[in-house]
Amino acid sequence: MDFNVSLRRAIKTGDVILGQNQTEQCINEGKAQMVVLAGNCPETFKNLLSSREGLFIYTYEGSSVQLGKACGKPFMVSALAVVNPGESDLLNLKRA
Repeated sequence: MDFNVSLRRAIKTGDVILGQNQTEQCINEGKAQMVVLAGNCPETFKNLLSSREGLFIYTYEGSSVQLGKACGKPFMVSALAVVNPGESDLLNLKRA
């Protein structure tokens, strides 16, 4: 599975929330099926999420700039929440 291709497909066909604040809100509402964090995401945010039970967190190996590009956006993305993967196979990472 090519993560970048799957992520872009999820953004086009599903429901993906970008940004730390929106991601946290999505988690609090119980909507997030998966959270993706950039490799350089702030430790305080990582620690906040690590205390959550049953939350699947995937750490993207690149920086927030690279994650933004992978999303097809011209800005940094340090965190995102997948609410609905659409036609993407992103949630297969849970089983890996």
